[in-house]
Amino acid sequence: MKNTILLLLVSLISLTACSKENNDTNNGLSRIVFDPGHLKFISNSLNPKKETMSALYGNEKALESLSKESKTPEAGAVMKLVTWKYHDNPQYIGGTITGELVSIETVQADHLGKVSYDIKNNLPQNSSPDKEERIHYFMSYRPVSRP
Repeated sequence: MKNTILLLLVSLISLTACSKENNDTNNGLSRIVFDPGHLKFISNSLNPKKETMSALYGNEKALESLSKESKTPEAGAVMKLVTWKYHDNPQYIGGTITGELVSIETVQADHLGKVSYDIKNNLPQNSSPDKEERIHYFMSYRPVSRP
């Protein structure tokens, strides 16, 4: 009798725990996944003050330029710095995930080595970044080491 009551109690608890619906919404937050295409992941960064995280993608020439710690990208280098706002992960306590896309910055060096900078963002255009400073920032990234 004692075992039967215990078995019924455990069954009741396990069945009610599994039937809870998840009514959790994203609190109006949207998540955008960036497709880098042929570019490979190079490095990432986090800015806790602005609550943003960035990922740097590039081709082989960009990886070579950053590995050599040069001041300018090599001819043919293409780099994209993608920045998102981050927010708490609703599925894991203490975790963060990417959210709203803030900007996509592109640095390219043509076959002659002429470097160009472009930015696509949703921010007001009254604060355009200094192109030379941003290119220097791109070149300050160091590729992550992979085992």
